Amino acid sequence: MRRFLREHSLTLVFAGLFLAALVGQLFTGHADYNERQAALGQPLLSLGSYLFSADYLVDVTENWQSEYLQFFLYVTATVWLIQKGSPESKPAGKVGHESDKEQQVGQYATESSPTWARAGGWRTAVFSKSLGLAMLVLFLFSWSMQWVAGWYANNSDPLAEKMGLFQYFLSADFWNRSLQNWQSEFLAIASMAILSVYLRQRGSPESKPVGSAHSVSDESG
Repeated sequence: MRRFLREHSLTLVFAGLFLAALVGQLFTGHADYNERQAALGQPLLSLGSYLFSADYLVDVTENWQSEYLQFFLYVTATVWLIQKGSPESKPAGKVGHESDKEQQVGQYATESSPTWARAGGWRTAVFSKSLGLAMLVLFLFSWSMQWVAGWYANNSDPLAEKMGLFQYFLSADFWNRSLQNWQSEFLAIASMAILSVYLRQRGSPESKPVGSAHSVSDESG
């Protein structure tokens, strides 16, 4: 058990932080919702009812979708785009999908390679893009959840204009919720890419070794 916890500590710690933040959002969101309802003279919701409400769901999913969009764009864009000197970027000479030998697929796979990396054909092609595809699916799913939950929450608001589902997709409310999250994710990626050229975090794989030259790319410390 101790070995398992140590070897999976990164995932476990952030999963725990996620659950703690999610519960915190539930309580604070519930209090904020009821304050607004009371100010409008509308019925209040119990904590359990708020947990399953569209208002809570849309607040949660609008953040999830932007995170998965960030990772989808990041893992796919870094195949072709570079930032000289950043450990988040490949060197200019490795731009693109790289050779089968470099990627250890097909005849160059080893005995420890995943089965689909050794299989060849469509299975290797799919596996070669599986991380980006998974992030894309998770983004589209959570964005769709935000869309439907936001539409339901909007139509449940006595002061809001009632809309159809596709009308809500074109509304200012839906795109404001989406874009206010997207811009922060794009800023975070750009900041990490450029700051990691000149700054260091000793011992982190997201940073170059402390003594590495600023011009060195694709090197973790």
